[in-house]
Amino acid sequence: MSRRSKLTVLIAGIALAAAACSAAVGADADTPDESATDIVTSTTVLVESGALPAGPSALDNKFDDSFPSPLIEPRDVVSGGPPPDGIPPIDDPQFISVSDADVWLNDVEPVLVVDIDGDVRAYPIQIMMWHEIVNDTVGGIPLAVTYCPLCNSAVSFERTVRGVETTFGTSGNLYNANLVMYDRATESLWNQLDGRAVIGVLTGDVLTQVPSTTMSWSTLRDSRPNAKVLDRDRTGASRNYGTNPYTGLDDPNGQPFLFNGDIDVRAKAMQRIVAIETDGAASAWTLDAVSSDNESAVTEAEFNGESLVILWQAGEASALDTSDIAAGRDVGTVGVFSAIVDDQVLTFQADGDSFIDDQTSSTWNILGEAQSGPLAGTALEPVTFVRTFWFSWAAFRPDTDLIEAS
Repeated sequence: MSRRSKLTVLIAGIALAAAACSAAVGADADTPDESATDIVTSTTVLVESGALPAGPSALDNKFDDSFPSPLIEPRDVVSGGPPPDGIPPIDDPQFISVSDADVWLNDVEPVLVVDIDGDVRAYPIQIMMWHEIVNDTVGGIPLAVTYCPLCNSAVSFERTVRGVETTFGTSGNLYNANLVMYDRATESLWNQLDGRAVIGVLTGDVLTQVPSTTMSWSTLRDSRPNAKVLDRDRTGASRNYGTNPYTGLDDPNGQPFLFNGDIDVRAKAMQRIVAIETDGAASAWTLDAVSSDNESAVTEAEFNGESLVILWQAGEASALDTSDIAAGRDVGTVGVFSAIVDDQVLTFQADGDSFIDDQTSSTWNILGEAQSGPLAGTALEPVTFVRTFWFSWAAFRPDTDLIEAS
């Protein structure tokens, strides 16, 4: 298929997705659940009482001159098609058991996983791409679990702002092709990729990111049998879950859609990357740099003076390749961890679908857990990272050090 044909298919798919999601605003959408309504009401009261700044809605007018100076040019925030919450967030998430979800999830399908103090939640990407935000509470912490299909970025944040618990919605807008969210307390606009309030009364605030990662369904199922899985039958909307409306988007040689920024030519725009940032520094590794033609791969890394290990394991499908998510090309599962255990830096070798450390010969899985050997029961400390497309990350962090395959 030619690039022009692929682009035509992609535009048609996104148009269909936008139309389907916009329908949720009408008769197809459920009324928000009582608990979500309570949250929105309580935050409104707190705004009025002064706990949060009052002011006009950036959702209604992003050019209002009473706002603090915006962090981005408001004209660069463009419509993605649907109206606010036309892509309907899930405000009352319902969960089922791993065994029940196994009926409709394929082994290689990607799921977004959050684990807070043993409260493990799995959010299948086949659901997330139609809703983009799930307002949930995990391990007692109110979270906004988010996914932007155009950037392939899955990021989770605490949804408490200045001590006030709120919920987040989809604005219907994009910045650098990235989902622009809005908080329902003040209707300020936020970038999904970096969690910053960029326009509105909360401009400058930054959401606290919590570790989350995507992995294959089989990895989650076999390692976390007691996890709770987001139920696709009780999302509040009817969608063709399991299909990808963005067919052809995940083309390493393609171009981003609805992107109006400059492309950093150090890598291909649609190259998948693994990115880390902290204390003003940022590094990214291309998928080619951390993967292999074998079942697994190990990449040793240094970041901000810390010894890290990046583990990669085959068996996770791209959700944005073919119309059938389960048939997408294999992009693998990634884990990023501190390589230090008991003040000792461990080095690893790939061994089939497992990993063996050179120091104790213990065997580890993709989740950084020692399964056998002297360190059995030990878990590597996870490092927060983002998997996304290079064009998107570079637009937000142009100062990133990029590591490519040698």
